[in-house]
Amino acid sequence: MVVATEEMAVYCFDTLIAHYNDEQPPPPAFEEGVHPLFVTWKKATNGSEPRLRGCIGTLEPRQIVSGFKDYALTSALRDRRFSPIQPKELPYLECAVSILTEYETALNHLDWEVGKHGLIIEFTDPDYNVRRSATYLPEVAAHEAGRLDNTRDC
Repeated sequence: MVVATEEMAVYCFDTLIAHYNDEQPPPPAFEEGVHPLFVTWKKATNGSEPRLRGCIGTLEPRQIVSGFKDYALTSALRDRRFSPIQPKELPYLECAVSILTEYETALNHLDWEVGKHGLIIEFTDPDYNVRRSATYLPEVAAHEAGRLDNTRDC
């Protein structure tokens, strides 16, 4: 099984830097594979907790080298929730990569474990009668649960 590595996040940084320099990124330092993947950018300034700056990926299996190259740029420059990341932000960025493996269908809405499982939610928007979906990576639920635990102590 392929697991996410620091080298994959470095490759995403190399890809974004190469984009700004109108160059090709250096070859990756990890093996090829075929998996669904996500690239997440966060920005930290003045010692604050890093804030989401972009996160996009695919649930369709992709070659991970070209997938990380594509989604490093897509999540940095075309996540509709945020303005494109600017070169001056590079020193403040953090990058996380996710490789999705071992999908399983939940038996019910409680059949998952925070920090272990991600969620894909699919529903029909009753206001517009349109199918919608959202994907939450395992670390998102763990992070949010930690935030909730911390606020209860205040």
